[in-house]
Amino acid sequence: MAGLNDDAQWIVLMGFVVSFSLFFLAMTLNQSTLVGQTTAESVLDFPKNDIRDVRSVIIQSAVIGDPNNVLHDDVTNISMSRKEAVVYYYNMTGSSDTRISYFIHYNNGVTEYNETWTSS
Repeated sequence: MAGLNDDAQWIVLMGFVVSFSLFFLAMTLNQSTLVGQTTAESVLDFPKNDIRDVRSVIIQSAVIGDPNNVLHDDVTNISMSRKEAVVYYYNMTGSSDTRISYFIHYNNGVTEYNETWTSS
């Protein structure tokens, strides 16, 4: 900057300062956008409808009765192949109970859901 006068050097220096500050501001806004996006995605990743569907099928099988556990195998296989979720459930009903009681477990790697369902 030897060939410039003092006013021109000041203008060039201020241009650099403004450029770097805009670059820093753009990087900061970009990072905040990414954080907001991943937070919103984690809320959307909660498989509420998948859990409701699996739960309703399990409750229907408990009410109807599935003596050969055919539905049990279908629920676990379909949930693993289509939703990449581990689902298992078992009957917790004792021999003297008149009510049906099931333990339901759902895990898709992000969300884990456990429930003990008892018929009324």
